Amino acid sequence: MKVCVIGGGSTYTPELVSGFIKRASAIGLTDLCLMDIDAERLEIVGALAKRMIEAAGSPFRLSLETDRAKAMAGASFIASQYRIGHMEARKNDEYLGRRHGLVGQETTGVGGMANALRTVPVALSLARDAERLAPGALIVNFTNPSGLITQALSDKVPAVRLAGVCNVGITTAMELARLYEKLSGVKVQPDSVILETLGLNHLSWHRGFYVDGMDCWRTLFPAILDELGKQKEKDFDRRTLETLGMLPNYYLKYFYYKERALAEQSAWPPSRAEEVIKLEKELLQLYKDPSLNSAPPELMKRGGAYYSELASRLIADSVSAQGGVHVVNVPNNGAVASWPSDWVLELSARVDRDGIIPLPSKPLPPSQFALVAAVKSYEKLTIEAAIHGDRKAAYEALLAHPLGPDADKAGAVLDDMLESNKKFLPAFFDRAAL
Repeated sequence: MKVCVIGGGSTYTPELVSGFIKRASAIGLTDLCLMDIDAERLEIVGALAKRMIEAAGSPFRLSLETDRAKAMAGASFIASQYRIGHMEARKNDEYLGRRHGLVGQETTGVGGMANALRTVPVALSLARDAERLAPGALIVNFTNPSGLITQALSDKVPAVRLAGVCNVGITTAMELARLYEKLSGVKVQPDSVILETLGLNHLSWHRGFYVDGMDCWRTLFPAILDELGKQKEKDFDRRTLETLGMLPNYYLKYFYYKERALAEQSAWPPSRAEEVIKLEKELLQLYKDPSLNSAPPELMKRGGAYYSELASRLIADSVSAQGGVHVVNVPNNGAVASWPSDWVLELSARVDRDGIIPLPSKPLPPSQFALVAAVKSYEKLTIEAAIHGDRKAAYEALLAHPLGPDADKAGAVLDDMLESNKKFLPAFFDRAAL
């Protein structure tokens, strides 16, 4: 059983390795291959991974590879966690929004669109290689914007098995489990919890919480509101949550409170990317310590906490007869009967050796569906723009996105987006030259 990690030089990787060590037996893991085009980072991260595996008694073999084809060959699972353009490109995405008076963020709005234009062609190339070199492998996609990338793979390489993952679902479930324990005095086992979620990646709403099959949402939701009241800096206001009766994904703050987001980014630097650039330098320095043989606590500052727990648990459940329920990004396929079957949704799904089956779910109310439909339209247009270098589709994607520019500003934003990412977007400029 071989697992390949594309983007293995990421500072996230030690946490991911911890998850594989924890579940090596359940997965049947024999070989872990870390692949990255940055040989220097791969060497640093790979050396720490080797020490971690040896400290755990060497439950599986480790290899490091800069050749993607060699890394993927024969893999049963491919974990995708790369970033085209590295953190400097993320920084540019953030400041692209700020330059035009728009929300500057790596996964949504104009920043997320720039990220997608760079990433979609690479993701499709990787998936086609996987189809040839690792037939039947499950691609576990953490690469952002995760939902959009998973939609592109589902639309254009339908034969591959895939699941988009995000740490928001698992961190929310863990937080709610702690709150439930506080209320009930009963210890909750992680595999006894199911979080009911529906929407898109970074655009979803949590509306049910099950413990051992019992829905505790009506009991838990008032406590969520009370906890909100204790926070000095609130992501959401109480009246909005009371009206919704649901807990929005953290990233919905960019949609619900745009003026606040704009005010916060007016205080940059540092943007989040600039903070992460500094933090990654510190982490890589820590990783060089030959006495370090575990993921350091400083890694929790990096963001994406518990991604490794989600990824390793998902892989373990996918080879298990019993399996488990996870919040993942997969095609709807009738789970929400009145929504298009081909839409990749973020929702609760059963994962076992028979596959990934989204659980039947009632549709969201109209106010939430309106956002989902608009952003899904943007995703579909952005995918076509990225594949074909289609400036018209890109322009329409900006018009469709709720966080996009006014129509008379869209041209300037698009020109800036493409020009500032020119070296990553040959399809747009080769096409323009014809």
